[in-house]
Amino acid sequence: MIAVVDYGMGNLRSVQKALENVGCKVLVTSSPQQILDARSLVLPGVGAFKDCIHNLRELNLIEPILKSIKNGKPFLGICLGLQILFTESEEFGKSLGLNLVKGTVVRFSGGRNDDRTRLKVPHMGWNAISIKRNLPLFNGIEDGSFFYFVHSYYVVPDDKGTVVTTTSYGIEFASCIQKENIFACQFHPEKSQQVGLQLLKNFGKLK
Repeated sequence: MIAVVDYGMGNLRSVQKALENVGCKVLVTSSPQQILDARSLVLPGVGAFKDCIHNLRELNLIEPILKSIKNGKPFLGICLGLQILFTESEEFGKSLGLNLVKGTVVRFSGGRNDDRTRLKVPHMGWNAISIKRNLPLFNGIEDGSFFYFVHSYYVVPDDKGTVVTTTSYGIEFASCIQKENIFACQFHPEKSQQVGLQLLKNFGKLK
């Protein structure tokens, strides 16, 4: 059973349906015990960093998530679910994250793309990934594949060795990271058609 963590934010049903579409057994839950009992966890999210941490704390979900990760369960963070893994975010002033991955979450400064067109914030739409490390999570996914993004902030890991893919949007930023049994992506696999489904299928096979 894959537990999709429900903390009141994020595209829970679309993530659930995408996972079920690739044959995974899924439970959307805000129960600490069900999270502890699950084989693996998915933490999706759309919204503000500080609100996310607040909701997780209010629902007593931080401890079971941390315990599950410590016990070696595969964990997939999506979008905001990536960002809260980091030490802190500058969104609406500094806010502390879960500090599972050392680093910060910073805002796009705008600027211009290679063709001198002005970059809009948030970064929204399809963009390519550059695969830096070969992991089972990206089996069957080609370098340069396009995934769907919606975000104004991006992660800056202290340890560049955690970076799995990067994406260019004015700057080259980390669009997927991995640390031990933690996997997390800035893009939305549940909105990324076949390549996104392939990534979720690969995650479902991790043990």
